[in-house]
Amino acid sequence: MEKNKPGNDAFDAIEKIKKAEEKAQEIIREAREKTASQIVQDAHEDAEKIKTQFLTEAKNKADGIKKEIIDRAKIERKRIEKESEEEISHLQQKTLSRMSDAVEKTRKIVEESLQKGAL
Repeated sequence: MEKNKPGNDAFDAIEKIKKAEEKAQEIIREAREKTASQIVQDAHEDAEKIKTQFLTEAKNKADGIKKEIIDRAKIERKRIEKESEEEISHLQQKTLSRMSDAVEKTRKIVEESLQKGAL
């Protein structure tokens, strides 16, 4: 009997072993491809999570800075309003004082004119 002819038990066994090895190699290749694909997918998902986390942190930081700027602007506005009110009050007092002086001068002029005209 020849060893390398179909129908020989040894030959059939070797053929079955070769087919099994080929099938095993195909399964291993597919597993590697799936694993590589899964690794890429997992990496993409992780990158998205990190991106979302960084964006959230950046937004929160920007919101904090915005609030801080608004708070400082409010304080500055109040300071300016207070200074303006003080300046207005000072100008009103000054105006009243000058008006009183002007009224007094006018009264004296009128009184002098009336005295000169009456004499």
